[in-house]
Amino acid sequence: MSDQALPGDAPAVGTAPAGDPALANAVIHLNNEQPVLADLFEFPSARDVAVICTNLRTPDGKRPIFIDQSESIFVIPLAHIRFIEMPGRALEAGDRPGAQGGPGRSRSTPAAAAEADLEIDEDFLRRIRDA
Repeated sequence: MSDQALPGDAPAVGTAPAGDPALANAVIHLNNEQPVLADLFEFPSARDVAVICTNLRTPDGKRPIFIDQSESIFVIPLAHIRFIEMPGRALEAGDRPGAQGGPGRSRSTPAAAAEADLEIDEDFLRRIRDA
C-alpha cells in the first residue's frame, strides 16, 4: 500500500477541516435520536465513513443535551446516521460536488413551485359555483 493521499481522503489526524462549512443547515437523522441541524464542511461521498460538521443544534436552535459546545467540530460515524437531509437551496446553487444539471432535470425554486400550486383551474371553480 502507498502512503499517498487519494482525492476525497479525510485530513490527517489532529487537523481540522480548512475553511468555513460548505453546506449550512443540513438535517442529520441519527439512529434512535431526534434529528439535529449541522453545518457540513463537505458533501459526504461514497468513500466516507464519517461526517465532519460543526454548529450542531436541535431544529429549534438549542444545544442538544449530549454535547458540551455547539461550535466544536464533530465527527459522526455514518453507522450512527440513518440519513442526511440536505437543504434544497444548497443543492440548487450547485454546492454539491459532481452535481450535473443535465437535460430532464428540473431545478425549480420553492417560489416557482408555490406559484404553480396557486394556479386556479377555472373548470374546478365553475363546478364549485354550480354545486
